[in-house]
Amino acid sequence: MTEELMNEESVPLPQPSTSADLRTLRIALPLITVSWMILLCILVMAAVRIQRWELAPGEAMAVSPRIGFAPTHEGAAVPKRYVADNGIRFVTAFGGQLSALDSVLGWIDPHVRVDTYVEHFGQQTPTSSRRLGFQAMTGAKQIAEYVAMSKLGLGAKLEEGPVLIEELVCQGAPSVNSACVNLQVGEQITHLNGVATPTLSRLGVELKKHKVGDSIKLTVLPFVAPTEDPNKRKSQIVTVTVMANPDDERPIIGFIPADTRVTRLPFEVNITTTDIGGPSAGLAFTLALLDELTPGNLMGKGRVSATGTMDENQNVGAIGALEQKAIAVRDSGSTLFLVPAGQSPEEMKAARKAAGAGVRIVQVATLDAALKELRKNGGVALPATVK
Repeated sequence: MTEELMNEESVPLPQPSTSADLRTLRIALPLITVSWMILLCILVMAAVRIQRWELAPGEAMAVSPRIGFAPTHEGAAVPKRYVADNGIRFVTAFGGQLSALDSVLGWIDPHVRVDTYVEHFGQQTPTSSRRLGFQAMTGAKQIAEYVAMSKLGLGAKLEEGPVLIEELVCQGAPSVNSACVNLQVGEQITHLNGVATPTLSRLGVELKKHKVGDSIKLTVLPFVAPTEDPNKRKSQIVTVTVMANPDDERPIIGFIPADTRVTRLPFEVNITTTDIGGPSAGLAFTLALLDELTPGNLMGKGRVSATGTMDENQNVGAIGALEQKAIAVRDSGSTLFLVPAGQSPEEMKAARKAAGAGVRIVQVATLDAALKELRKNGGVALPATVK
């Protein structure tokens, strides 16, 4: 076969694909590298905490499962309990420190507020803020017990509790041994110059023996969290210089006391709140106790949530984070949300927008106003013997 014939009958081989593969590889490698870098950046942002704190929607939680009654001693009577099937819910908001990634997501979410350190804590520290929250929750439970039991005629009494530091007075504080520097929020003062001061009244009596500029020795116990054993605390003696009240020049130690009044009842009441702080559950706790101790459905139709402080005169006080709590109420399926009358028009507008049309938000100024709204919602009235 001649060379010419071979050329005519030959089939050309395909061109090698090496150049095309190289072009694909040149595009793929940078994309893969960028993808891994983005993923690594996200992981780092999720792990690194920054100086930002959130105010975000929390939960609307039923009060009834958290309530317990017990006799004060063996043989003591406990009133009949009417366990609520449709009990009221108290509402929380979250306020933890954020990672860089959480902060970005929070700025995007219209119902999450991202705060700086000063915006979130003011002049407090995170530790003192947490302690204040625990103290406020303890006080809210005691006042709720007192109000509910008094309304039911169960012989409730408010008695003075221990002296706890809620806030330190630093304005005009002396430069040496000031309470502002030497004491801490949450500490308990048990003695002044060796004399027992179990209550604020007793502390006031001893303080009257001193004038501005005097040095006094305070015996203090450290703060104890709800999950800790208070009996394991060790006391210490702190020297403090008596200062002048910035308002009227009266001698003061330099702190604002917490409301530690204790409710005395013919039986024990326990409301479990574990790691939850703040006073805003007072209204919900009061209504829950009334519901548990009287027959019938106090709440009426649908699911009911409430927020607001409660004082011993049955007044409902304003709270914070209403918009965030409205989101939690909406997500819980509640149809009625009782809130304090003291909330501003701007707060109410934001809360109603956040909750949506499915939640009816009603402002109440007193416990009786709240009970009236519950009756409108189909709830039963309290027995006629109730005040």
